[in-house]
Amino acid sequence: MTHASAKALALARRVIEIESAAVAALATRIDDGFLRALEIVLACRGRVVVSGMGKSGHIGRKIASTMASTGTPAFFVHPAEAMHGDLGMITRDDVLVALSYSGETEELLRIVPIARRQGARLVVITGNPRSALAREADALLDSSVAEEACPLGLAPTASTTAALALGDALAVALLDARGFGPDDFARSHPGGKLGLRLLTHVADVMRTGDALPLVAPTATLSQVIIEVSRKGMGLAVVVDERQRLLGVFTDGDLRRLLDRVSDLRSVTVDGVMSRSPRSIGPQALAVEGVALMERHRINQLPVVDADDRVVGALNMHDLFAAGVV
Repeated sequence: MTHASAKALALARRVIEIESAAVAALATRIDDGFLRALEIVLACRGRVVVSGMGKSGHIGRKIASTMASTGTPAFFVHPAEAMHGDLGMITRDDVLVALSYSGETEELLRIVPIARRQGARLVVITGNPRSALAREADALLDSSVAEEACPLGLAPTASTTAALALGDALAVALLDARGFGPDDFARSHPGGKLGLRLLTHVADVMRTGDALPLVAPTATLSQVIIEVSRKGMGLAVVVDERQRLLGVFTDGDLRRLLDRVSDLRSVTVDGVMSRSPRSIGPQALAVEGVALMERHRINQLPVVDADDRVVGALNMHDLFAAGVV
């Protein structure tokens, strides 16, 4: 390794160490100010308006986005644009979250008095609790850091990471206080892999009808093997005359049985099936089926309704094909 390479790795590690320490130090400063910010936002009848200049603005956009996707209506307003018309977006029912490490950002200090006169509440995230911006706050979150990770001490690095962590902490506390759950999250993330995982239910991907490998408890193993092979799921689901689940017989059961039974033609499935197998309901999320199969190291699941009647079967390969896994 060259000297330049070793120096680059050492610097990278130092940056991560400094930023990690900055975030860890925040935990000791989560106090009544954080609780006041939480109460103010929870009581908000309008929206959370996040604002900041420069790097603080970039962090503010991310905080607003995180809040909006986790149950707290929020959007970002650029403070300079606010002075040229966008200030009309802020109403008396809103909460303004202002980010400025120095707490002396001129563009923010111009819009804060106007927003306050309209009746909006103010939450400030700053590294300077004695600043002009901090003095205007209804709730103050201290994002100060011991040092920036930039070796010149100039570029906002550890300070922006700290502000982002505080914003995330507030967003998650709000999420929890609102009882925001997976279904709520899915509704705000309908696109892409995440939406697919959160919106796909077992009923959407399970096999049904003629594709179901169903057998009666009196079926011989020869009949069962034919059904397993024909349906290609690696199992047969054993049901009674009312389609209620009695058990399952898998490829693995067959391999284990071959070591013990010489004449498979004389055996019926009710004597060798696995009784009380794992199952899942059709309205469960498909990812719950994945978790259940992974936890019990199985690749298939019968799908049963509220009366324990078999209405489908779930296979790990189908979940892969559907993009759920």
